[in-house]
Amino acid sequence: MRRWLAVVWLAITLSVAPLAVAAAPSPSPLRLFITTHPAMGTEFTLYLYSASPAVAAAASEEVFDEVDRIEQLLSNYRNSSELSRINQNAGAGPVTTDPEMLDFLEQSEHWSQASSGAFDITVGRLMKAWGFFRYDGRIPMDSELEDLRAVTGWEKVKLDPAARTVQFTSPGIELDPGGIGKGFAVDAAVRILRADHIVAAMLSAGSSTVYALGAPPHKTGWRVVVPGPLPSQKTLSVITLRDTSLSSADCSQKNFTLGGHRYCHIMDPRTMRPVEGRIQVSVVAPSATASDALSNVVFVETPEQSVATLRAFAPDAHALIVSGDAGAARCTTFHWISHGTSSIDSTHCAL
Repeated sequence: MRRWLAVVWLAITLSVAPLAVAAAPSPSPLRLFITTHPAMGTEFTLYLYSASPAVAAAASEEVFDEVDRIEQLLSNYRNSSELSRINQNAGAGPVTTDPEMLDFLEQSEHWSQASSGAFDITVGRLMKAWGFFRYDGRIPMDSELEDLRAVTGWEKVKLDPAARTVQFTSPGIELDPGGIGKGFAVDAAVRILRADHIVAAMLSAGSSTVYALGAPPHKTGWRVVVPGPLPSQKTLSVITLRDTSLSSADCSQKNFTLGGHRYCHIMDPRTMRPVEGRIQVSVVAPSATASDALSNVVFVETPEQSVATLRAFAPDAHALIVSGDAGAARCTTFHWISHGTSSIDSTHCAL
């Protein structure tokens, strides 16, 4: 059974025009309810405005039930998940799956194709080889990495939408949803909020991916602070989000150091090695699935490649890039790749 934390609410006073004679009762003021729930290796936080504690509690429970359901679908840590079933069987022949899982795989394939392989969910065994699956970092031999090329590569996953099947052309492939799964879960949960007619809410998946639905009372959107990398985490930028998502990929939080060199947990599937020279990337995009995937795309690609990818496949997206030494508390490059207009306040690079 879920262990609920105390629900915290903040009363918001609304301005009300003077009442005329026999006017209808004024609506109850909106309150901010905050609930948290552990899932997908992090903590999800829901900020929700409602006039009714009962409505807020019911919506929060539905949201976290949905997150748990998506985790059971996509987890590569649970042998009972649908993704684990595919990993175990798709190398031997076509595996029939449900429409939702096929949708997840098609969206993953889309971003792999759009980025020419910079994004790739077939890195399961590669992540294990580098010790990132259980966070016990190691450096694999070059010969080991060469052997892993046979079981890495998005083009080795064949989808048949008509038959609703997935098949691996090379036995031994392992899918890892880490670069897109939280975004997929957030989008599913936001659909629950919309169905419940919630007009102002923000869902955060451990702060790595957030989606802002509507806006708080009397605001144009949700004000989100983008912190810089560890150890300082000083503010890099302040963004106003409304009906859009923000995702960040950060090398400073998950890494290991051997021989005085720091290795990032974000892989370049094309080189089979951790990305070098990048510290943090944040991406704003219309959906959480897209922002989650694109934060990894932009982290792996060069800024020039990222501009081309965003222009071609995500013209409404914006990207913040912090480059430099992942072991230092400063950045050498900080800029937004921006298309059109966006409520972004850039601040500084001195971390």
